[in-house]
Amino acid sequence: MNTFQLFATTPKAMEQILAEELKQLGITDAKLTVAGVAFEGSLETAYRVCLWSRIANRVLLVLSSFPVNHQDDLYNGVKQINWFEHMKPDDSMAVTFSAKNSKAINNTHFGALKVKDAIVDQMRAKFNKRPNIDTEQPTIRINVYLNGENAQLSLDLSGESLHKRGYRDTQVKAPIKENLAAAILLRAGWPDIAKQNGTLIDPMCGSGTLLVEAAMMAADYAPGLLRTHYGFLGWKKHDAALWQNLLSEAELRKNTGIEKLPVIAGFDKSSQSINAALTHIDNAGLSRKIHVERRDIVDAEPAADWQPGLLVCNPPYGERLGDEDSTSELYRQFGDILKSRFTGWRVALIISNSELGFRLGIRSQKPITLYNGALECTLLRLTVDETAFFIPKPKNREEKLFQLAQNTPSESVDNSAEMFSNRVRKNLKKLTKWAKLQNIHCYRVYDADLPEYAVAVDLYQGDKTWINVQEYEPPKTIDPDKADQRLASVIAEIPKLFSIPADQVFLKIRRKKQNKDQYEKQGDQGRFHVIEEAGCKLLVNFEDYLDTGLFLDHRPIRARIQREAKGKRFLNLFAYTGSATVHAAMGGAQSTTTVDMSKTYLDWAQKNLALNGIKGNHEIIQADCKTWLQTEADRLYKKRQYDLIFLDPPTFSNSKRMEDVFDIQNDHVELISDAAALLATTGVLYFSTNFRRFKMDHEALSGLVIEDISAATLPDDFARNPKIHYCWRIQKC
Repeated sequence: MNTFQLFATTPKAMEQILAEELKQLGITDAKLTVAGVAFEGSLETAYRVCLWSRIANRVLLVLSSFPVNHQDDLYNGVKQINWFEHMKPDDSMAVTFSAKNSKAINNTHFGALKVKDAIVDQMRAKFNKRPNIDTEQPTIRINVYLNGENAQLSLDLSGESLHKRGYRDTQVKAPIKENLAAAILLRAGWPDIAKQNGTLIDPMCGSGTLLVEAAMMAADYAPGLLRTHYGFLGWKKHDAALWQNLLSEAELRKNTGIEKLPVIAGFDKSSQSINAALTHIDNAGLSRKIHVERRDIVDAEPAADWQPGLLVCNPPYGERLGDEDSTSELYRQFGDILKSRFTGWRVALIISNSELGFRLGIRSQKPITLYNGALECTLLRLTVDETAFFIPKPKNREEKLFQLAQNTPSESVDNSAEMFSNRVRKNLKKLTKWAKLQNIHCYRVYDADLPEYAVAVDLYQGDKTWINVQEYEPPKTIDPDKADQRLASVIAEIPKLFSIPADQVFLKIRRKKQNKDQYEKQGDQGRFHVIEEAGCKLLVNFEDYLDTGLFLDHRPIRARIQREAKGKRFLNLFAYTGSATVHAAMGGAQSTTTVDMSKTYLDWAQKNLALNGIKGNHEIIQADCKTWLQTEADRLYKKRQYDLIFLDPPTFSNSKRMEDVFDIQNDHVELISDAAALLATTGVLYFSTNFRRFKMDHEALSGLVIEDISAATLPDDFARNPKIHYCWRIQKC
């Protein structure tokens, strides 16, 4: 019996798992290298690895090794092989070439051409015929790996990668490859759990890869049994009888094993994912052997008669910008679910951010590094046991403060905190009557009235009452722990003061940040609430941004715009979430134009308009307002004209989407001049800024009539802070 030099490739960090698997297949001389394992064996051994390996990508049969110090060395080395022993002159072939640390050849395409030329030239010289190139499904596939000066020439017995089992719908994008799923299951101890009839649950099963791989593993189902093509099937030395015997043996083992499968179940909230999973299960011949249903993660729970076993999943990684907060919350909730419903179970999760694992609140075994494509990931393995539970450390100061608030007993609240509570009660007594008379539903209750408690407290009323707390960053002279304890006391007191649940209280910390505007993303919860202002319905968000989507101090100017908008053409610049546009439209504006650079906020503005049933001539423009104004103001023909303009720019912005850094003090003259150029003869421009040290350059704007109306636009609930904003009414002379 011939013995061959063989090499099985695998993704990085899975070499040890592959070596252990090869040992289970009877291979005793496995030698690990980067991204693969070398071993010796007969043709039966090679076939068996192709059929049974759950971890390998490819199985290569080494034909020769030779030195390459020059391009011609590669050509000559390949030509030394008698290729007629492996293929017919008119067969098809494909060449895969890779190189590492080679001075002779570092262009893979050139290397592949050299290999192809050597084989073609040999065949043409002997038979006056040449093989064809077929990159999809060639008769044989040739692999050359050039490492430094040493080339290894092999036949690829697998054809396409062995991770392609044959059950996946190629139209469905796979979050993980099949051999990575198998590696997760092996490292999680699933084979032993399955032998003890333990249950497997994937509560975020997606298209079902982990479910199918788990069933195949538990059923002694060869992963290559569904494949219709292997690289050796067209090889001249292929032993068809041997291969058929191995297939028959595998088929028998599968049929026997399927009848002994333990419970395997998958849940997912997406009906599209469930349909894909059902298709893959059916393709694998495992219908009615795997239970899947549409169920959200919050409803994940084993049936009463399911034995404890393994919960395994590939949860969201939170890699997209802004996803980290929502993903962290998902993991915290997931940890609570595990503790309450899966006691005695083992858990395996593959995650890209190991910090997220701490949000579960369950101690894990030593983490294992794996790669999902190029992304380095961590496999967490947990046992859901009370001895392993812990309280996760807060990931940010806001979370820390809420934890402190929860652990602050009422009797420990100090006198100054009681002073804070008394001041809020006093303010509420006055403001509640005022708000009811004015039909105001959202207003400021407290604004750093006491120096020790430098916070703003805003009340929002819709179908519920929400409180948004903003801490003004304390001076560096204040002890941070003392500041935290004070703020925690505030958070602890607020639910009692307003008679609301704690989960309706939100905290934001305002810090002085250079080169940042007020719209910085804080999270990605995506929860919006409807409030009403002067008959307008508006969406607010308390979790995702530093501001809620509605500047409460601008309530009077929005009301003024609503009163003056009837029959007019309205322009809203730096429009944010478009609240002023909604007021103008509800006031009867003939048309509105809303301009902002952020697609996120313009989408929000669109939703605000739709919420009020506003249709018609209402234009939304995504653009840098400064550049857009310059362009429109410079037009000689068809210049836009507006009867009412609201200009409320940020104090500062250095967004990459802007052509220049924006600074309100330096840029306000140009900005106001360009906006005024779009005013109709009797039109009115309202300009507002929150920059406390702002100075209007009246001399540079001498061609305009500028009236300071700041006092008239200051609402009663902001009376303690008269510098909250400045506002001017501007007209042409």
